[in-house]
Amino acid sequence: MLSRDNWKEIFDTIKKNKLRTFLSGFTVALGIFIFVVLFGFGNGLINTFDDFFGDDATNVFFVFPGKTTKPYKGYKSNRQIEFDNSDLADIEKNFTMFLEYTTPRITRGALVKYNNESNNYTTRAVAPAHQFAEKTIVMKGRFLNQEDIKNKTKYAVIGRLVEKDLFGNKNPIGEYIDIGGSAYMVIGVFQDEGGDNEERYIYIPYTTRQLIEKNTDKIDQIIVGFRPEIGYVGAMAFDKSLDRFIRDKKNISPEDQSGIFIRNVADQLKQNQQFARVLQIIVAFVAFGTIIAGIIGISNIMVFVVKERTKELGIRKALGATPRSVISTILLESVFITTFSGFTGMLAGIGLLSSMGEKLEDFFITNPFIDLGTAIFATFILILFGAIAGYIPAKRAANIKPIVALRDE
Repeated sequence: MLSRDNWKEIFDTIKKNKLRTFLSGFTVALGIFIFVVLFGFGNGLINTFDDFFGDDATNVFFVFPGKTTKPYKGYKSNRQIEFDNSDLADIEKNFTMFLEYTTPRITRGALVKYNNESNNYTTRAVAPAHQFAEKTIVMKGRFLNQEDIKNKTKYAVIGRLVEKDLFGNKNPIGEYIDIGGSAYMVIGVFQDEGGDNEERYIYIPYTTRQLIEKNTDKIDQIIVGFRPEIGYVGAMAFDKSLDRFIRDKKNISPEDQSGIFIRNVADQLKQNQQFARVLQIIVAFVAFGTIIAGIIGISNIMVFVVKERTKELGIRKALGATPRSVISTILLESVFITTFSGFTGMLAGIGLLSSMGEKLEDFFITNPFIDLGTAIFATFILILFGAIAGYIPAKRAANIKPIVALRDE
């Protein structure tokens, strides 16, 4: 099968039938090219979902107060639910076995000034554990600590872009900024992979915010970080228990969906990943269909090739060619064209995905890629079925009687 004469015959046949060879190869190359590109887009979609959740911790619940829509236990509807420090303490007390950390969050807008520079920024009054929930990366100085919470210090940790806007190239650590009419000392600068918006926040101790607001104990929302080892099932059970606990404490009907809101990041991430994988399966199915189309194309072309060479094969058999040699000649030509075209299409597809980079982010596809092993496996599948597609007509040709072949018009 691998003799020099066989290869010479194959290349001679290819030269004599350039259009047929091109169409055969193009069908195969296009099939694997489309498969690689579509499969890569599916992976890019999964990357988008992972990146969306990747800048924050995924083992957290964000608990928001709402407004009731149903009367319950003597309380009227349209009641605004409020959280306070006791709610935070009760959650820590009753769910110790589930908890990794908790932090309140109080969000306010303020005009922030430094010397002649000023701008409007959002401040978040939080506890030290907030750094873990947002995956905040401290670039300079430090983040808030428990002593800051206890002493209600007027310290601020500013985002990278806040530093750039107000201080330029000057080191802000130890400098004082005016936040809504109160002076705060900058103790740290942070960055966040969530993007520019995240890096324009300013963090201060939540107890300081409460002191400024007439020494209140109210908080806007509660962030609850659970132990990762409890897993997805444990997180869902904790979600239900926490929801029931808060409803009992705040006298909210179990059927009232507007009383409180719990955003379960772990559940959202799992649902979005499942959605992305279903889409990827659909995309892979469509892409695999293009490979099947390529195989059918090869099969049809090889049937035509055998029919075209019927007389030639009859002469070969009349001169003593064995059925095996007839099959090997046709089969080798089919496998060669399929292999060359398949790997050409595969490399073209990988090259296209590599060149995309961030160009498709507006279409929710981030860094599309395909694992090299997957691409090679798909190409070998195409080559295998291409060989089968060539073998079937070759087998027929090998079984034809020479006298019948010579009479063929």
